[in-house]
Amino acid sequence: MKMSKNRQSRHKKKWLLITAVCFLTLGFYFTTTNAYTLLKGYALYKMKSDTTEVTAKLPEPKTKADIPARLELYEERPEKGDLMGELYIPKIEATLPIYHGTDEDELEKGVGHYAGSVLPGEKDNSVLSGHRDTIFRDLGKVGEGDLLIAKTEAGSFTYKVRKVRIVDADDRTVIVPKPKATLTVTTCYPFSYIGSAPERYVLVADLLKSEIDK
Repeated sequence: MKMSKNRQSRHKKKWLLITAVCFLTLGFYFTTTNAYTLLKGYALYKMKSDTTEVTAKLPEPKTKADIPARLELYEERPEKGDLMGELYIPKIEATLPIYHGTDEDELEKGVGHYAGSVLPGEKDNSVLSGHRDTIFRDLGKVGEGDLLIAKTEAGSFTYKVRKVRIVDADDRTVIVPKPKATLTVTTCYPFSYIGSAPERYVLVADLLKSEIDK
Protein backbone atom coordinates (compact mmCIF):
# COMPACT_ATOMS: atom_id res chain seq x y z
CA MET A 1 0.00 0.00 0.00
CA LYS A 2 2.85 2.33 0.93
CA MET A 3 4.67 1.49 -2.30
CA SER A 4 1.55 2.35 -4.32
CA LYS A 5 1.37 5.79 -2.69
CA ASN A 6 5.06 6.44 -3.44
CA ARG A 7 4.53 5.44 -7.06
CA GLN A 8 1.57 7.81 -7.36
CA SER A 9 3.59 10.62 -5.78
CA ARG A 10 6.45 10.16 -8.25
CA HIS A 11 4.00 10.01 -11.14
CA LYS A 12 2.34 13.24 -9.98
CA LYS A 13 5.69 15.03 -9.66
CA LYS A 14 6.63 13.87 -13.14
CA TRP A 15 3.48 15.36 -14.67
CA LEU A 16 3.92 18.59 -12.72
CA LEU A 17 7.46 18.87 -14.07
CA ILE A 18 6.31 18.22 -17.65
CA THR A 19 3.50 20.78 -17.29
CA ALA A 20 5.90 23.39 -15.91
CA VAL A 21 8.33 22.83 -18.78
CA CYS A 22 5.48 23.19 -21.30
CA PHE A 23 4.33 26.48 -19.77
CA LEU A 24 7.89 27.83 -19.71
CA THR A 25 8.40 26.84 -23.35
CA LEU A 26 5.13 28.45 -24.48
CA GLY A 27 5.87 31.58 -22.48
CA PHE A 28 9.32 31.88 -24.02
CA TYR A 29 7.88 31.36 -27.52
CA PHE A 30 5.21 34.05 -27.20
CA THR A 31 7.59 36.45 -25.52
CA THR A 32 10.26 36.15 -28.20
CA THR A 33 7.68 36.20 -31.01
CA ASN A 34 6.14 39.47 -29.81
CA ALA A 35 9.53 41.02 -29.32
CA TYR A 36 10.56 40.00 -32.83
CA THR A 37 7.34 41.42 -34.29
CA LEU A 38 7.83 44.72 -32.49
CA LEU A 39 11.45 44.96 -33.56
CA LYS A 40 10.56 44.12 -37.17
CA GLY A 41 7.78 46.72 -37.21
CA TYR A 42 10.10 49.37 -35.82
CA ALA A 43 12.81 48.53 -38.36
CA LEU A 44 10.34 48.77 -41.25
CA TYR A 45 9.09 52.10 -39.93
CA LYS A 46 12.65 53.47 -39.74
CA MET A 47 13.46 52.23 -43.25
CA LYS A 48 10.35 53.88 -44.65
CA SER A 49 11.14 57.14 -42.85
CA ASP A 50 14.74 57.15 -44.10
CA THR A 51 13.65 56.39 -47.69
CA THR A 52 11.08 59.17 -47.59
CA GLU A 53 13.70 61.61 -46.35
CA VAL A 54 16.19 60.68 -49.08
CA THR A 55 13.52 60.83 -51.78
CA ALA A 56 12.45 64.26 -50.64
CA LYS A 57 16.00 65.55 -51.10
CA LEU A 58 16.30 64.40 -54.73
CA PRO A 59 16.25 67.29 -57.25
CA GLU A 60 13.24 67.72 -59.47
CA PRO A 61 13.74 66.54 -63.08
CA LYS A 62 14.47 69.33 -65.51
CA THR A 63 11.60 70.54 -67.64
CA LYS A 64 11.92 71.80 -71.19
CA ALA A 65 11.90 75.34 -69.83
CA ASP A 66 15.07 74.60 -67.82
CA ILE A 67 16.98 73.27 -70.84
CA PRO A 68 18.60 76.00 -72.96
CA ALA A 69 17.56 76.18 -76.59
CA ARG A 70 19.97 74.84 -79.23
CA LEU A 71 22.54 77.40 -80.27
CA GLU A 72 21.56 78.89 -83.60
CA LEU A 73 24.66 79.14 -85.76
CA TYR A 74 22.98 81.11 -88.53
CA GLU A 75 20.95 84.27 -88.07
CA GLU A 76 19.45 83.89 -91.54
CA ARG A 77 18.95 80.95 -93.85
CA PRO A 78 20.39 81.32 -97.36
CA GLU A 79 18.20 81.77 -100.41
CA LYS A 80 18.42 79.48 -103.41
CA GLY A 81 21.46 80.38 -105.50
CA ASP A 82 23.23 82.27 -102.67
CA LEU A 83 26.97 81.83 -102.22
CA MET A 84 27.07 80.44 -98.68
CA GLY A 85 30.72 79.54 -98.17
CA GLU A 86 33.49 77.30 -99.41
CA LEU A 87 34.64 73.72 -99.08
CA TYR A 88 38.36 73.15 -98.52
CA ILE A 89 39.71 69.63 -99.16
CA PRO A 90 43.34 69.38 -97.95
CA LYS A 91 43.97 65.98 -99.59
CA ILE A 92 43.59 67.42 -103.10
CA GLU A 93 44.40 71.03 -102.12
CA ALA A 94 41.08 72.28 -103.47
CA THR A 95 39.04 75.26 -102.29
CA LEU A 96 35.56 75.15 -103.83
CA PRO A 97 32.65 77.61 -103.56
CA ILE A 98 29.39 76.35 -102.02
CA TYR A 99 26.04 77.55 -103.38
CA HIS A 100 22.66 76.95 -101.79
CA GLY A 101 20.73 74.57 -104.04
CA THR A 102 21.54 71.63 -106.29
CA ASP A 103 19.97 72.68 -109.59
CA GLU A 104 22.16 73.02 -112.66
CA ASP A 105 22.52 76.77 -112.08
CA GLU A 106 24.31 76.12 -108.78
CA LEU A 107 26.26 73.04 -109.91
CA GLU A 108 27.71 74.92 -112.90
CA LYS A 109 29.31 77.43 -110.52
CA GLY A 110 30.56 75.12 -107.77
CA VAL A 111 29.44 72.75 -105.03
CA GLY A 112 25.70 72.62 -104.42
CA HIS A 113 24.17 72.43 -100.95
CA TYR A 114 21.03 70.29 -100.86
CA ALA A 115 18.35 72.73 -99.63
CA GLY A 116 16.49 70.03 -97.70
CA SER A 117 19.45 69.42 -95.40
CA VAL A 118 20.91 71.41 -92.50
CA LEU A 119 23.69 73.93 -92.96
CA PRO A 120 27.34 73.01 -92.24
CA GLY A 121 28.09 72.86 -88.51
CA GLU A 122 24.53 72.10 -87.46
CA LYS A 123 23.43 68.82 -85.94
CA ASP A 124 22.06 66.39 -88.54
CA ASN A 125 23.08 65.69 -92.12
CA SER A 126 24.42 68.50 -94.32
CA VAL A 127 24.58 67.30 -97.94
CA LEU A 128 26.84 68.70 -100.67
CA SER A 129 26.93 67.63 -104.33
CA GLY A 130 29.01 68.42 -107.40
CA HIS A 131 29.80 67.27 -110.93
CA ARG A 132 32.48 64.58 -111.23
CA ASP A 133 33.89 66.01 -114.48
CA THR A 134 34.35 69.56 -113.19
CA ILE A 135 34.36 70.61 -109.55
CA PHE A 136 34.81 67.08 -108.12
CA ARG A 137 37.01 65.46 -110.76
CA ASP A 138 39.62 64.55 -108.09
CA LEU A 139 37.18 63.56 -105.34
CA GLY A 140 38.01 59.88 -105.88
CA LYS A 141 41.39 60.54 -104.24
CA VAL A 142 39.66 61.46 -100.98
CA GLY A 143 38.86 58.62 -98.61
CA GLU A 144 38.53 57.49 -95.01
CA GLY A 145 40.45 59.60 -92.52
CA ASP A 146 40.76 62.63 -94.81
CA LEU A 147 39.45 66.04 -93.75
CA LEU A 148 36.71 68.19 -95.24
CA ILE A 149 36.52 71.80 -94.03
CA ALA A 150 33.36 73.81 -94.63
CA LYS A 151 33.72 77.57 -94.12
CA THR A 152 30.59 79.68 -93.84
CA GLU A 153 29.47 82.95 -92.23
CA ALA A 154 28.97 81.01 -88.97
CA GLY A 155 32.56 79.77 -88.78
CA SER A 156 34.84 76.95 -89.86
CA PHE A 157 33.73 73.34 -89.45
CA THR A 158 36.20 70.48 -89.81
CA TYR A 159 34.87 67.03 -90.66
CA LYS A 160 36.71 63.71 -90.85
CA VAL A 161 35.66 61.15 -93.44
CA ARG A 162 34.38 58.06 -91.65
CA LYS A 163 33.12 56.04 -94.59
CA VAL A 164 33.13 55.89 -98.39
CA ARG A 165 30.03 54.52 -100.09
CA ILE A 166 29.19 53.58 -103.67
CA VAL A 167 25.42 53.65 -104.14
CA ASP A 168 22.88 53.62 -106.96
CA ALA A 169 21.97 56.96 -108.50
CA ASP A 170 18.46 56.81 -107.03
CA ASP A 171 19.58 55.78 -103.51
CA ARG A 172 17.86 58.20 -101.09
CA THR A 173 19.78 57.06 -98.00
CA VAL A 174 22.37 59.70 -98.86
CA ILE A 175 20.07 62.47 -97.62
CA VAL A 176 18.48 60.80 -94.59
CA PRO A 177 18.76 62.58 -91.19
CA LYS A 178 21.68 61.72 -88.90
CA PRO A 179 21.79 61.73 -85.07
CA LYS A 180 24.91 63.92 -85.02
CA ALA A 181 26.55 66.61 -87.12
CA THR A 182 27.49 64.95 -90.41
CA LEU A 183 28.73 66.18 -93.78
CA THR A 184 27.81 64.04 -96.79
CA VAL A 185 29.57 64.83 -100.07
CA THR A 186 28.38 63.14 -103.27
CA THR A 187 29.24 63.05 -106.96
CA CYS A 188 28.48 60.83 -109.93
CA TYR A 189 30.38 57.55 -110.33
CA PRO A 190 32.34 55.99 -112.02
CA PHE A 191 34.50 59.07 -112.61
CA SER A 192 35.48 57.96 -116.12
CA TYR A 193 31.94 57.03 -117.16
CA ILE A 194 30.70 58.66 -120.36
CA GLY A 195 27.11 59.84 -120.15
CA SER A 196 24.72 59.70 -117.21
CA ALA A 197 26.56 57.74 -114.50
CA PRO A 198 24.57 54.94 -112.83
CA GLU A 199 26.09 55.32 -109.36
CA ARG A 200 27.21 57.86 -106.77
CA TYR A 201 30.51 58.24 -104.91
CA VAL A 202 29.67 59.27 -101.34
CA LEU A 203 31.87 60.57 -98.53
CA VAL A 204 30.32 60.42 -95.04
CA ALA A 205 32.19 62.63 -92.56
CA ASP A 206 31.70 63.37 -88.85
CA LEU A 207 32.16 66.81 -87.32
CA LEU A 208 35.58 66.94 -85.68
CA LYS A 209 35.98 70.60 -84.73
CA SER A 210 33.97 73.82 -84.82
CA GLU A 211 35.41 77.33 -84.85
CA ILE A 212 32.49 79.70 -84.37
CA ASP A 213 32.93 83.29 -85.55
CA LYS A 214 30.33 84.70 -83.15
